[in-house]
Amino acid sequence: MPQLHFPFFPAGMTHITPNIGFKKEDGKIFYFYGGMPVFSHGEDDYDSFRLFISQLYVNGTATQAEISKAFGVTSISVKRAVKVYREKGVAGFFITPPRRGPSVLTPEVLSEVQNLLDQGMEIAEIAEDHQLRKDTLKKAIQEGRLHQGKKKA
Repeated sequence: MPQLHFPFFPAGMTHITPNIGFKKEDGKIFYFYGGMPVFSHGEDDYDSFRLFISQLYVNGTATQAEISKAFGVTSISVKRAVKVYREKGVAGFFITPPRRGPSVLTPEVLSEVQNLLDQGMEIAEIAEDHQLRKDTLKKAIQEGRLHQGKKKA
């Protein structure tokens, strides 16, 4: 005949739900379901934390309110983690976010543009010829990386 098992949690456990809890020990966070450890990560591993809380919510194991209350995080951070999990899966938490590309005004381009400015060409013409934005050239002039030649009267 099946027996009812009461969850047995180690001392110092913080409960998320009546069946799920977590404990911090030796720089690691351990998650328990009943008495069984189900997941662990380093205490500074925020990506793994976000992964785990999103799995708790998506699997229906814990509500956003329970997660927010247990960990002291905002409900919007839980919602954002769930969105990443649903859209990109587990890998979504560990991909490097996109960064800005390299500068378009390399030293070679700067010297070429400066020569054209010295010859009296207009910024709009130079930008169009070199497939640059006018604002990029104007900003470089304001910052002193380029100087505009004297306009011919």
